Amino acid sequence: MGRLSVRPAAPADAQAIFGFIQGLAEYERLAHEVTTTEAEIAAHLFGANPRVFCELAELDGATVGFALWFYSFSTFRGRHGVYLEDLFVLPEARGAGAGRALLKALAERCVDEGLARLEWSVLDWNAPAIGFYDALGAATLSDWTTRRLEGEALNRLAAA
Repeated sequence: MGRLSVRPAAPADAQAIFGFIQGLAEYERLAHEVTTTEAEIAAHLFGANPRVFCELAELDGATVGFALWFYSFSTFRGRHGVYLEDLFVLPEARGAGAGRALLKALAERCVDEGLARLEWSVLDWNAPAIGFYDALGAATLSDWTTRRLEGEALNRLAAA
């Protein structure tokens, strides 16, 4: 095992982050869903008023994974939390602790900032990820179903 570290992403990392997004989309069999660009990702992460953030895992100085996240809010708890939008580690670096290190960094942020929770979604067929999250003690919220409005349905509701 090499030297593993986690650091906040910087503007010079936009290309690597976009590559991780593409790698995640391929892994999740959703490459056809990616419509963003490297420039858009850079603008959202490093523009004047970012609302999304990114941590990078490095193994022996090479960037091997990312966690892209934003602040959420719990009305019941009356506190913010962190919502992990994407977590991805290059296949050749899996097993070196990068995913755990990224989640640990986000958990530390939650504790340090007094946030209510760290949460994310996982595809129901992704057994390796589910096993990894189970080993960390992450709860499965089986009584919640994710819903989404996008595209034409979103436009229809907005125009109604």
